Amino acid sequence: MSRLSVFSSPLLVGFDQFERALDRVSKATSDGYPPYNIEQVGEDALRITLAVAGFTMEELLVQIEDNQLVIRGKQADEPGRIYLHRGIAARQFQRSFVLADGIEVVGASLDNGLLNVDLRRRALEGTVRSIAIQTKGGTAKAAPIKSDPIRGGSAASIKE
Repeated sequence: MSRLSVFSSPLLVGFDQFERALDRVSKATSDGYPPYNIEQVGEDALRITLAVAGFTMEELLVQIEDNQLVIRGKQADEPGRIYLHRGIAARQFQRSFVLADGIEVVGASLDNGLLNVDLRRRALEGTVRSIAIQTKGGTAKAAPIKSDPIRGGSAASIKE
């Protein structure tokens, strides 16, 4: 049985990447470890903070993989240590965040057991560009532009 997608409309061209992103988010682990916060620290700035107490910088890895921020941590057991009680487990984790277009990672820092990953939202500027229309003979002609007072901008007019 085929799955019906929100993005299956023929009017939504090229949105299959959003469907894949939604699939990645839905398959993400619901472990809850390590706990994290996401906060807005400026008009175009965000910060993800993960509680990674006990991890050193060498045991943490922050990567971007296909518009996905992936944070991994792996602690190794120290040989020769004998525990009478072990309440703090040496465990590994992977936490993933899908990033929207225009979000870039500025940097990461480790401070008192908190890993801060700073993000910035770039302003996406809309662009308008004319596409040349080819005729069967191979010549191209761009449609002339005239002012469109209704839309407040310019629109292509087609002359016969």
